Amino acid sequence: MQLGFFTMPIHPLGRDWRETLREDQDAFILADDLGFSEAYCGEHVTDLAENITSSTLFLASLAGRVKRMRLGTGTVNLPNIHPAHVAAQISMLDHMLDGRLNFGISPGGLLSDAEIFGTLDQDRNAMFLEAIDMILDIWTLDAPYKLKGRYWTVSTERQLLPEIGQGIVGKPLQRPHPPVIVTAVAPFSRGVTAAAARGWDPISANFLMPKWVATHKDSYLQGCEQGGRPGDLSNWRVAKSVFVAEDAATARAYARDPDSPYVFYYKQLLTKLVKNGRANLFKEDQSMSDEAVTLDYVLDRLVIHGTPDKVADEILAFRESVGPFGTLLYAGHDWKDEALARQSMRLMAETVMPAVNAAVGDKVGLGEAAE
Repeated sequence: MQLGFFTMPIHPLGRDWRETLREDQDAFILADDLGFSEAYCGEHVTDLAENITSSTLFLASLAGRVKRMRLGTGTVNLPNIHPAHVAAQISMLDHMLDGRLNFGISPGGLLSDAEIFGTLDQDRNAMFLEAIDMILDIWTLDAPYKLKGRYWTVSTERQLLPEIGQGIVGKPLQRPHPPVIVTAVAPFSRGVTAAAARGWDPISANFLMPKWVATHKDSYLQGCEQGGRPGDLSNWRVAKSVFVAEDAATARAYARDPDSPYVFYYKQLLTKLVKNGRANLFKEDQSMSDEAVTLDYVLDRLVIHGTPDKVADEILAFRESVGPFGTLLYAGHDWKDEALARQSMRLMAETVMPAVNAAVGDKVGLGEAAE
């Protein structure tokens, strides 16, 4: 099992935006130094706690600073952006990162973003599919483009000057395009199946109950079968909130005290998802009332914390419950205490993951490719 990083950063509202952006950059650089295999960041426009408004812009700021890891958009929210803009930006970013880009995509889950972009009452799943199809066509077809959909039109027929390069969108460095990754947040996700059938791979979100994460395995394998591709679970990524400390008391306090960044993170998410009618993501039993989904209930099931030995044991138990997967994505949180946050990532890379891989007999080391 490889170790990666995924952050949809949620910072306290009173913090300086410059400071939180530098902190998030430092987390990526530290992950790279520690041998993490890949790292992703999310994007939202209308949430002051979630400070990264453009995953492509944020990753571009790390070009030349992250030396080994692959970097991924996690995700570009396609209904909010014109497909031609996305195609051009991802192509440029793939070149800036020397072909180490993963292209994470989704319809976008923050409803205030949908409202500000005028898509709140639209079929955003249909917009998502139209957008990605247009992006892939832009990368594979020759100009002039003649793409007309329900939501967008892409054409350079009237202004094409091929002799000087005008009217042509550049291709990504990776051909035919960077790997396409989708985030999965729903139980029994049909999106995972459809994505796998198209050759794309999933990330299971760190705010989905383990019971529902387990359903993604069969959804992914079913999609691989439909697409005529091998059902290789090493391509399945699972995000998890983890905190590791040298002693149990420190770990518990940092992960569960009232002013914990982990508590703040899940309080924010719980508030948003319940308000948006998605409390079911946190329910192990769908007959539960929304009121029964308390913050402690969520934290008890979604945050792993403790000493390296305890954390390794809990990750192994989690793997046993959901099935084997290829990459554990350590979820990024606010660095309330920078020293402890850095130590947690270091202990995760240098102590926890070697113990996990020794237990499962996995020869894949950090940053190495599976055979």
